[in-house]
Amino acid sequence: MEIKRIMVVGAGFMGSGIAQVMAGAGYDVLLRDIAHAFVAKGMAAIEKNLSGSVAKGKLSETDKKATLGRIITTTELAPAGDCELVIEAIIENKPAKLDLFRQLEEICPPHALFASNTSSIPITELATATNRPDRFAGMHFFSPVPVMKLVEIIRGLKTSDETIRMIKEITDRIGKVGVFVKDGPGFLVNRVNAALRNEVYNCLAEGVATIEDIDKALKFGLGHPMGPFELGDFVGLEIGLAVAETLWENFKDPKWRPALSLRKLVASGDLGRKTGKGWYDYTGGEKKPRTDIHL
Repeated sequence: MEIKRIMVVGAGFMGSGIAQVMAGAGYDVLLRDIAHAFVAKGMAAIEKNLSGSVAKGKLSETDKKATLGRIITTTELAPAGDCELVIEAIIENKPAKLDLFRQLEEICPPHALFASNTSSIPITELATATNRPDRFAGMHFFSPVPVMKLVEIIRGLKTSDETIRMIKEITDRIGKVGVFVKDGPGFLVNRVNAALRNEVYNCLAEGVATIEDIDKALKFGLGHPMGPFELGDFVGLEIGLAVAETLWENFKDPKWRPALSLRKLVASGDLGRKTGKGWYDYTGGEKKPRTDIHL
């Protein structure tokens, strides 16, 4: 089977980025979300990214228009029936993902492949919502998708060799570096990163260093492009919490217990850059230390 048309379900930060790289590699893409405002926002982000590449001389205006021309937006799931691959990129919520895949199972032909961009939920569990566990895999991108080169290719318990081969072929075509990962909570990168973050939260709680100095230490001492608190704000604190809760739920090891400080911020609605406040305050247009919280 040749993959020609791909539906990306979820037009948020990750979904729009996935749609952009797929269209840029020549695939016809359907970008779907539940409301016109969401798909419009996703398309605006794609156009902004592409315009930035044109301004930097990395992309021609012709290629920009061609990429945009290969993306169609929709608020319906029915067009997934004409796609060879559906990539799920909705909220990191297991019931929501299971419900989506149940709907897709009713719409899509038996030969279609399903892939999830979940950050932490085991692929084998998500595949139970379908009758095609052999044609179901994890395709975990990293943020921001147009920039980050890695894709974790995750094999569920019943994922076939042919499915993995096709997902790797797509990964290569879009210019990403694919690594093969066995199924499990958090997969590889987020499992390692969650362990680091939890130790960072412990250091903060124990007063070892401030948020700002911890970020500086990991950037200039370990060579990280962003500190853990900056990265958390960039990705969204609710996503970090969802990953931590998945690891805690599955392993029940104290080292995976979500930090109370992270729970407090998410509960208060401070999710990072997207809300103006997270570990840092962005309301003035630039990142500043917070003085209005007591962790």
